[in-house]
Amino acid sequence: MTRLGDPGDASSAGRRRRTPWSLRRLLLTGILLPVILLIALNAWSLYQQTLATLHTAYDRTLLASAKSISEEIDVTGYDENARLRAIVPYSALETFEADNQSRMFYRVSTLDGELISGFDELPMWHGHIPQRPPYAALVDFYNDTFRGHPVRVAVLLQPVASSSGRGMAVIQVAETLELRETLALQILRDTLIRQALLVMVVALIVVIVVQRATQPVRQLSQSLHARSQGDLSPLDASQAPREVQPLLDATNQLMGRLRRLLDNQKRFVRDASHQLRTPLAVLKAQVQSAQRGDIPPMQALEEIGTTVDRATRVANQMLALAKVEQLRQEDSNAPQPTPPVLLDEIVRDIALELSPLIAEHDMDFAIDTRPCPVPAHEWMLRELTRNLLHNAIRHTPPRGQLQIHVQAQGPDAMLSIRDSGSGIDQELAQRLFQPFSAGNARSGSGLGLAICQEIVQTLGGRIALSNLHDVDGQVRGLQALVRLPMFPVEKTSEAAAPDDLA
Repeated sequence: MTRLGDPGDASSAGRRRRTPWSLRRLLLTGILLPVILLIALNAWSLYQQTLATLHTAYDRTLLASAKSISEEIDVTGYDENARLRAIVPYSALETFEADNQSRMFYRVSTLDGELISGFDELPMWHGHIPQRPPYAALVDFYNDTFRGHPVRVAVLLQPVASSSGRGMAVIQVAETLELRETLALQILRDTLIRQALLVMVVALIVVIVVQRATQPVRQLSQSLHARSQGDLSPLDASQAPREVQPLLDATNQLMGRLRRLLDNQKRFVRDASHQLRTPLAVLKAQVQSAQRGDIPPMQALEEIGTTVDRATRVANQMLALAKVEQLRQEDSNAPQPTPPVLLDEIVRDIALELSPLIAEHDMDFAIDTRPCPVPAHEWMLRELTRNLLHNAIRHTPPRGQLQIHVQAQGPDAMLSIRDSGSGIDQELAQRLFQPFSAGNARSGSGLGLAICQEIVQTLGGRIALSNLHDVDGQVRGLQALVRLPMFPVEKTSEAAAPDDLA
């Protein structure tokens, strides 16, 4: 008995796995098989029609033979008392034989079946004359068997009259079917030869057409095999047939997604190696300095802890960037839209989570939210709110003001976070959304706002930083304003825009 995991399992599975048909084989089979079936049906129909035509032609010969025999019949007596007499030598039928292939037999009898002349073994006719016979005579044609051979029989009811009597004779003339079948087979053979040549021409044309039609596919396959590893540039679909265009477009879209995925992975590895190298080198130097006793132990531990916190923050933020890209790819391939999440509830949860930092700075904190369903992943909204709120807390002086507003404006959900910090320069505002562009290199890694930008772009929204001014034109704080497409809901009253809030 074969156990699971034995080599026999793999071989049997390989035998069960069917090799898919090639396009050339599929087209040849799909075109030639119906043509051959139609030719076979046509050949059978042609053979039957040829036999029917030959029967019609040679039945006239049988009728002529029957009439020739009727001329050799004499009668004495009238009607029921009529006695028929026929002297017909077989040589009289030789003139109606087409060649030596077929043989003819005859029988002359009365209506009662009494044999007068001919072959007694030939079965007596028991049929009836058609309403409209094919010839101007009382004649009937039918197929029968005589001496083990199929025969075609003509029956002629011939009135016979003489000076001494009057009666009715039944004349049967039978002919074997060798000649008719030979001619039918010859016609069928000639027809099949011509049709076989036609099939060969059709097959040759199909092979040429299929070869030409599949040439662009083979060229694309060769170009893909010739590409270097990692080459994900789009395929040239300009020369491809129209039917292959959707496949090439889908392939180019897939290669584009793979290219972006690989680019993000390369960027992540490059940025991680660049950003983590410095804190790790600093950490190593601090440990060596502590081991040599250059600084007091408590101070060394504090510096080491600060460096570890910074490296941890950088690693977490880089992982957050990678996760944003992963969620973006999942959303682009998802068959159904992302379910809505209430932005106002998430903002309140994050504010409660960071409330110890707010209390530590003794801030004048205010929050005002309205229900705003947003089609997004909950993690993305939490990460967006946490980064923006954490930046606002870090840049707001002690006993400063911090305001959060969440409300709907038209089709968008508005998130506004205002602080009373020193604001930013306009030139710096453009660069803060780039990775590793921090306003203060000592207090941040430069990834927080980059994460926010990636999240907002993934959700199809916009984010902007702008300074707040007082009546004298002096900067009195900074506002981070986020607009996200809101999930369609019933019509509600629109609140004032965050730009109009005091």
